Amino acid sequence: MMSSLHVVEGGYSAVNGNWTQFGGNLSFVCLAISLWALFSIEFQRRSFRQEKIAFGIIAGGASIGSILLAVEFHPGIYIDLRFSPLALAGMFGGPIAAAFAAALAIAFRFAVGGTAMVDGVITMAVATGIGLAGHFWTFKRSPELKDVALLSLALGVALVLSMALLPTLVNAHVLAGVGFPLTALNCLATVLGGFVLLKTQQWELERSILVTAFSQSPDYLYVKDRNSRFITVNENMTRLFRFRTTAEMIGLSDFNLMSRPLAEELYYLEQQVIDTGVPLIDSTEHIEGRFLLASKVPLRDKQGRVIGLAGVTRDVTERTALERELRESKNLLSHAMASMSDGIAMYDSKGFILFCNEQYRNAFPLSGEARVVGAHISDILRRVVETGERPGIPDDVDGWINAAAASLHSNKDEEVQLHNGDWRSIRTRLAEDGTAMAVVSDITATKQAEIALRLSAEQLKSLAETDGLTGMVNRRTFDEAFARETSGSGRRNMLFSLLMVDIDRFKAYNDTYGHPAGDQCLRVVSKCLRQSVSRPADIVARYGGEEFVVFLPDTSAKGAMIVAEQFARRLAQEDIVHSGSEFARVTASIGISCATGAVLRTNPNRLLTEADAALYEAKTQGRNRILAHSPNGERHAMKEAG
Repeated sequence: MMSSLHVVEGGYSAVNGNWTQFGGNLSFVCLAISLWALFSIEFQRRSFRQEKIAFGIIAGGASIGSILLAVEFHPGIYIDLRFSPLALAGMFGGPIAAAFAAALAIAFRFAVGGTAMVDGVITMAVATGIGLAGHFWTFKRSPELKDVALLSLALGVALVLSMALLPTLVNAHVLAGVGFPLTALNCLATVLGGFVLLKTQQWELERSILVTAFSQSPDYLYVKDRNSRFITVNENMTRLFRFRTTAEMIGLSDFNLMSRPLAEELYYLEQQVIDTGVPLIDSTEHIEGRFLLASKVPLRDKQGRVIGLAGVTRDVTERTALERELRESKNLLSHAMASMSDGIAMYDSKGFILFCNEQYRNAFPLSGEARVVGAHISDILRRVVETGERPGIPDDVDGWINAAAASLHSNKDEEVQLHNGDWRSIRTRLAEDGTAMAVVSDITATKQAEIALRLSAEQLKSLAETDGLTGMVNRRTFDEAFARETSGSGRRNMLFSLLMVDIDRFKAYNDTYGHPAGDQCLRVVSKCLRQSVSRPADIVARYGGEEFVVFLPDTSAKGAMIVAEQFARRLAQEDIVHSGSEFARVTASIGISCATGAVLRTNPNRLLTEADAALYEAKTQGRNRILAHSPNGERHAMKEAG
């Protein structure tokens, strides 16, 4: 945002009605300063010197651009806004930025030449000096709007003096002709540019404070994308997982940092947060030997869509240890209290009850009346047998009673199920004097939760092996099945065929009809593939994206070709419109490979390689066709798929 004058060879013309050109010059300078504001955050990541050099280059470029957009006032005298960027570079960038900006602008001015070159260079140097004076004026504090106003005023005065004192400009009567509008435009450009830079500094300061607070937080802080990959982490996270810098963790997921079962559990919980939008608050995690309390909240864009999640995890290892000690102390204390919530009984060294509370009797509803002070453990166990309180007692009742009574005086933990399905935990501890203390707890809810958790784990395992969109087995399950099936086929010296299927122009289909339609297309293709195989041993899997693979054990290349043709016919019958395809409908290219015996034993991956090569050749030869290769390098006849 600067005002300047320079002289070149030319004829006389007045500057009347050229305000549009002035506005364009002003807009260019403002645009250059705004671009710096946009990209300055990127340069903040670099060194202080690099940031100042970059700002100087931007300011110098703005000054040069202003010269190129100059408005002719007098033959050879052009008016532009080159000085404002130089002054702002000096004030906001300091000596380094000012030096680079002035060097670029002055060098360009020398290259342009003209009779007023010396006057222009002098004025440019003065503008830069005014900016540097403003920099040292605000050196120990951040510039404010009033400082920008003073800079604008000083630059305006300098321009008026240059038009009044420099000989070339005096002879051309520049001051009388355009002195006031030039000064006003210069002041306006400086104020506008300074305001943009002030706001940029304010935003950078606020961002720096937030980044510092995030980085140095005593908790573990992180942000993840929708696929649970780290976007940013703080320094505590890098120390927890033994990384040197935060950048090393960007793009990783929990699967890169911990055991797969734990990673799958955390991924499942995080995906629930992303899918439902419901925060996860104070979830317990056990990572790297530490007990952690994690809270995870969904992040939404302006349209309310969940775009990721932010997590804060607090290390509660010491607190957990203290809580455990407190619980143990409480349990020890409660052993001596008759009003404790758990049942408690104390047996002497011969097996007679010395003490028991009401909770102990109530814990065993059918044999409770036999559990009284003075009763012997054998009599209690016989009552259990008579009432059928505990199912699963062996036919040798006396042997079972004697064995159970003998194990009374030993430290043990056991869980027993009662006739009504309830569960009891019995913790027996032996004292130095030979007495045994038994604590009984109702763990019915816990056991039911364990059963529910086991069922959930089985369901999760099923989900982990299945592609959620198509219902087929996924890539991981395919890899396991491939290794297993080809190994078995190799030992039995039986044929094994493999089909690799890829939907033609699927990206164009997604771009044209949208991802929901693309998902439906994948479902239809998977349905056609499943309908094309008939044996239980045949396996159809989603290999990735729009690519599928079909297992065909004990199947020749001819049989595989029949399956491929059946699939192609079924897909053609679906007649899915695809305007982005040369066939005007959804088609697929199919690569086939077949091998037996020695190939499967020595190099089963050749089967995949050849099928993939056949698929690639089918697509390069026009798509919508079937091509078969074999691991010995043979090529079979190609057929149109539809």
